[in-house]
Amino acid sequence: MQFTYKATTKEGRTLSGTAEAANKAALVALLHKQELRPVVIKAVKHGRVGAKLFGPKKKVKLNDLVIFTRQLSTMISAGVPLARSLSALQTDAGNPYLREVLAGITKDIESGTPLGDAFSKYPNVFSEVYVNMVRAGEEGGILDDILKRLATQVEQDATIRKKIKSAMMYPIVILSVTVLAFFGIMLFIVPKLGSILSSLGGPNAKLPVYTQVMLNISQFCTKSTFGPIPNLVFIMLVLGAISVYAGRYVKTDSGKYKLHALLLRIPVVKTVILKVAIARFSRTFASLMGSGVSVLDALEVTGAALGNKVIEEELKAAAVEVKNGKQLSEPISRSKHFPPIVAQMLAVGEETGQIDTVLTKIADFYEEEVTVLIDGLAAIIEPIMIIFLGAGVGLIAASVMGPIANLSKNIGS
Repeated sequence: MQFTYKATTKEGRTLSGTAEAANKAALVALLHKQELRPVVIKAVKHGRVGAKLFGPKKKVKLNDLVIFTRQLSTMISAGVPLARSLSALQTDAGNPYLREVLAGITKDIESGTPLGDAFSKYPNVFSEVYVNMVRAGEEGGILDDILKRLATQVEQDATIRKKIKSAMMYPIVILSVTVLAFFGIMLFIVPKLGSILSSLGGPNAKLPVYTQVMLNISQFCTKSTFGPIPNLVFIMLVLGAISVYAGRYVKTDSGKYKLHALLLRIPVVKTVILKVAIARFSRTFASLMGSGVSVLDALEVTGAALGNKVIEEELKAAAVEVKNGKQLSEPISRSKHFPPIVAQMLAVGEETGQIDTVLTKIADFYEEEVTVLIDGLAAIIEPIMIIFLGAGVGLIAASVMGPIANLSKNIGS
């Protein structure tokens, strides 16, 4: 949600602006972190629903974020003032929402707000990892180097996402077409088939089991058992309601945890999730450590960036042990999800003082593993889907043509 606010600083100055936050409480916490005391907070009312559905979506693509990050890094390295750099990038930005965001950030910078705090007002554009790394770069005076690391990290995340989406696109399309074709056949073709079979062999004609099953399914879909609504429409409405409820539930912390725990029990899915999570953990943690962020802060931020609540809880437990004086490699070595090689390499990094270098190598290795795994799955899924689709078409053809041919022979004899 977007809010407008008025807040006072320690010196008594009044500031006003807009910010993105999940709710008012989240915005209040964000303002407190910036040492501001909120006075007035109002939610911004958007236009008509139709405008939201059909108007331009307020979203920044990862490619746009990578380009912006690299350009900002280059301009800062060249000695261009930050406000001027942001203003120039705002003019050149091709994404309308990114221009809007950069306009707000430029105003914040001109009013004296640190860059990291200005970024934090737009969590739908700049992730928590992004914001914390920028803050670390500002504190250490190495903002240009941090932005270069961030651009590389965002590029790697974008590459992994593209590979996963491309691997899933083919089976999703085939499955969708199959489901639509099945319901189309059940609603329009099978009822006509039933009347043809009745006219040829009479109502007591013996039909193959699979043909009778198809006729029963078709009759059930077209009947109205639950009132005036056809059964198929009623079932679709119920499934839609369940999907909406499930979608809302999985957005809660408990729902996310249960869903992520379930995914980690599915054999092939588990492998992909773990490799992606380990690669993301290694690269993010290495970037934060290389930026001068403390181990505890880096663990907190990295856990939130993994996208899996189960592994995030493991990292929180590891952070407690680190706080009590243990090396991070010790709790990681007892993890149910991190492979032993990660703990061993992490221990080497702790001994040599090169944790960021070691973890970057681990990230490179697992990102390559993810690429190979996804390519292999895509190569396997395609022929499997073709086989299942062919088997379905063959079953339907046999269900339709077989009884007609048999009844025609009986009539001819």
